[in-house]
Amino acid sequence: MNESCRTIYSKSTGEVIVKKSRFIASVFPISSEEEALQLIEQVKKEHSGARHNCFAYVAGSKDTIKRLSDDGEPAKTAGLPIMDLILLEKLHNILIVVTRYFGGTLLGTGGLVHAYQSAAKEGIKNAVIIEKEEGWKTDILIDYTLAGKLKYNISQMGIYLLEEEYTDKVKLSLLIPTNAFDEFERSLLEVSAGAVKVPKEEILAYAMVNGNLEIFK
Repeated sequence: MNESCRTIYSKSTGEVIVKKSRFIASVFPISSEEEALQLIEQVKKEHSGARHNCFAYVAGSKDTIKRLSDDGEPAKTAGLPIMDLILLEKLHNILIVVTRYFGGTLLGTGGLVHAYQSAAKEGIKNAVIIEKEEGWKTDILIDYTLAGKLKYNISQMGIYLLEEEYTDKVKLSLLIPTNAFDEFERSLLEVSAGAVKVPKEEILAYAMVNGNLEIFK
């Protein structure tokens, strides 16, 4: 069984101004460290006139990759506060870059910590947070006589009916959460008296986004 992954759906931004310094957070979902590094360079190009582009990101299964940078700010005043927020919010596979345009006034270490974390918090607040899960995509063929009972079981077990097709038999395209697969398989064997089995065709990541099922390729 795979654990769910709390992350963000798409890029978001947030901004705070502290003593005329602008702190702009760019928040991205990421799938790898390579993607994170590319996005960091992208932000640096977009904000080439900024004094600092500080960042933190977590990536990989069970957050095996954690990186952060103060990008010239005093040690532990930028990257670490951003990372602390990511961990506090229990977010995964996420990159936050906070760009600073200097306003002419020094903020001190405490002021910098607060400003960088506040900008990151604004970016997260503006993001769509999702729970990404994994499920088995499968197609099954059943007799018409079994369709009603099986569709009822599907609705009760949190299984997603992606498509249905009626010819001489009923073809159901399903997305079965990994933690529901064994129970569904037993149910199908019982309903069909062992005649129908569930092939594991493809494992997909998915999430509910604004009430709609979204599948990630």
